[in-house]
Order: sequence, then C-alpha cells, then structure tokens
Amino acid sequence: MNIYQHFRPEEREYIDQVLNWKNYVETQYSPKLTDFLDPREQHILKMLIGEQGEVIHKFFGGSPDSERKRALIFPDYLTVSEDEFQVSLFDIHYPSKFVSIEHRQVLGTLMSLGLKRGKFGDILNMDGKAQFFAAKEIRDYIISNVESIGRAGVKVTEISLENMISTNELLVETDLTVSSLRLDTVISGIYHVSRQKSQLFIQQGLVKVNWSLTENPSFECGVGDMISVRGSGRAKILTIEGKTKKEKWRINVGKLK
Repeated sequence: MNIYQHFRPEEREYIDQVLNWKNYVETQYSPKLTDFLDPREQHILKMLIGEQGEVIHKFFGGSPDSERKRALIFPDYLTVSEDEFQVSLFDIHYPSKFVSIEHRQVLGTLMSLGLKRGKFGDILNMDGKAQFFAAKEIRDYIISNVESIGRAGVKVTEISLENMISTNELLVETDLTVSSLRLDTVISGIYHVSRQKSQLFIQQGLVKVNWSLTENPSFECGVGDMISVRGSGRAKILTIEGKTKKEKWRINVGKLK
C-alpha cells in the first residue's frame, strides 16, 4: 500500500521524517523529541505512529490546550513526564500602559532570530500581558537576543509553566455538511458566507491554513488543519466523518472566537 496516497503531495517530506523518527526509536530503543508541530503535523504523526504498536507517542506544548505541541516518540515500555518535552514558558515584560504588543509582532521578532518556526510554540496575549512557549534548548539564546518587540523595549524571562496566562479562548464545536473539502467551500460553511465571498477572502490574502498564507481556493482541507480568516477568527477541522448519501462531506469543526 502506498502510504503517501492518504496525504497531500507537499507532505511527503514530513511523512518520511516521521517514519525515520519511528525507525530510530525502534532500532535504538531511545526516545525521539520533535520540535513544535502544528495541528496538521500532529495528526499525520498520530496516523503514522499509531496507538497500539511497540512505539507510541505523546504530545505536549506547555498546557493541555496548546495548539502547537512537541511530540515525544518512545518505546511502549517507558513512562514519560512533561519535563521530558523540554518546553519553556517566557514572559515578556514591557510598558503596557504606553504601547501594545500583538501576536504577529512577537512572532516576527522570534523568527528574526534566525531560528525555525518549530522551535516556538503558542504565543499568548491577553490584557496587556504577553508570553510564549519555546524549546528549552534555545532558552539562553532567546533571553540574550530579544530586547525589543515592535516599538517596545522588552525584557524576556523564563517562568514556571504554572504561571501561564489564560487567553479565555472557547472552542465551539459544530457539525457541518459541505459539498467538498475545497478551502473556499469549507470557509463558506464555517463562516456562513457565500462561496464567492470566501474566494474573495482568499484572493485578498486574508486566509491562512496552518499559519501559512494560502491563495489556492481549491486547496483540499484535512483533519487537523487550522484555518484563519482575518477579522473572523480561527477554526480547526477536528474530524472528517465521511460522506452522506447525497455525496456531501460531514465534518466536525472547532471554532475559536
């Protein structure tokens, strides 16, 4: 059976990487810790590693509700703790009375350090407070090199995971029936707009899938995809439950306000 046929062509390199990780654990009897994975990458890893074999996996991104998580792949006879995921939480001190810091500014600053996106987890921003998760192995580099974000001078310090701020995001699950899994069709169903309007959103550069700008309305959505439309919030495809008798797709979506 060709395993690639179940996934997108552009995901082939990542699939090979996951299979290499699995083989490493099987042959070396040693755990493998990944970088932070987006929901789609987590779904693929879960499908490839499986739940019942001699090699198993767990995810952790700093909190149970994290979107981006590191995976630990390990032999089934081992017991692992959250400490082994090597996730650090950083607090950003800045003069919140005078300036504001947005999610995109934090991400832009972190990416300007020359590190991969996979080294950073979720960014939390609420009521003048800002925090982010990152891989513990780059802790000292972050503290030494992040001195400003946007127009604000900042000081970054590592804090306990227990001091994570709550962003109060509510995941509202909805069952939808859509004519296809095309991005424009799925957006139309999630946000209750016409397909023409959803295509316009895509053309105007307002749509991201898994945090990457997507300009292809015929992009086929899959389980784990995080879809965002600027100004309308984000939604995650939780399950694809198959087709109805009328050949329409039943999907379950979690919408984040």
